[in-house]
Amino acid sequence: MEFGAVLQTNPPASRTVALAKLAEQYGFSHLWTFDSHLLWQEPYVIYSQILAETRRIKVGPFVTNPATRDWTVTASVFATLNEMYGNRTICGIGRGDSAVRVTGGKPTTLKELRESIHVIRELGNSRSVEYNGATLRFPWSVGSELEVWVAAYGPLALKLAGEVGDGYILQLADLDIAEWMIGTVRDAAEKAGRDPRSIKFCVAAPFYIGDDRQHMRDQCRWFGGMVGNHVADIVAKYGEHGAVPDALTEYIKGRQEYDYNEHGRAGNTHTTFVPDEIVDRFCVLGTAEEHIEKLRRLQAIGVDQFAGYLQHDNKEETLRVYGETVIPAMRDQIVAKA
Repeated sequence: MEFGAVLQTNPPASRTVALAKLAEQYGFSHLWTFDSHLLWQEPYVIYSQILAETRRIKVGPFVTNPATRDWTVTASVFATLNEMYGNRTICGIGRGDSAVRVTGGKPTTLKELRESIHVIRELGNSRSVEYNGATLRFPWSVGSELEVWVAAYGPLALKLAGEVGDGYILQLADLDIAEWMIGTVRDAAEKAGRDPRSIKFCVAAPFYIGDDRQHMRDQCRWFGGMVGNHVADIVAKYGEHGAVPDALTEYIKGRQEYDYNEHGRAGNTHTTFVPDEIVDRFCVLGTAEEHIEKLRRLQAIGVDQFAGYLQHDNKEETLRVYGETVIPAMRDQIVAKA
């Protein structure tokens, strides 16, 4: 299993860069960030500095969307960073949440998402693509490599992820829901004539190393509110039962308004409706041993990467314990002499 860390690009940018460097030192393979240009600093600028000060870690948005930037601009950023730093970028993408809602917009259609994935991936891999009636290619880009991973919850978005995604991103760590989602994506891939094993599966959730259960829950309760925004869209479109497991939709019945000014923040006052049970199911909390146990169960259902959100008050210690205890425990054990 690979490990990623997910950050918000809160100022100062040097703090984001420092945490990225620490993540690499502790064995994380990926550094992801939110991509919401009004709520936080512009991530692609910061990626350049992270890549300049690290050697191995890959960087990318968690997640970008087709609405806030021209697709060719997004592809150009990735291809440029790859030329500068050696194919160390990755693109997570979805229909759009905070980046579009804060500006008064709305998530894109699945058709637009599908088309944007194709344009970004082709250009990001130094290939030509049809766009707005013309054949386009970056004449300066040679050998760029870019995977595009799709974030999704709803049935049609899951189908799209299976049909076109290099990877699938699920933003919650509930074991039963994850198993259902992964199975749905695999089924869609197989029906599209793809090898389901070619898709990489990433589960993302807040992770907190500690022993004060209530404090950890309160620090991570914001996550249930963030997920609830997407679930509310699913319920509005499909109704309460049938489209996705009830285990995902039932908890939002107490949801009322949501303030994006508090999006993704510990102590978010608009997430009090999220019960402790949901926090425990959706997140990875507790001692190192408890983390290892849950991660092994996720790995057993096909998860290739766990990406942990670091929006809490114990960032450095959580990274340290993962680097010294959790990540080594999840690796294949190799002995010097058999």
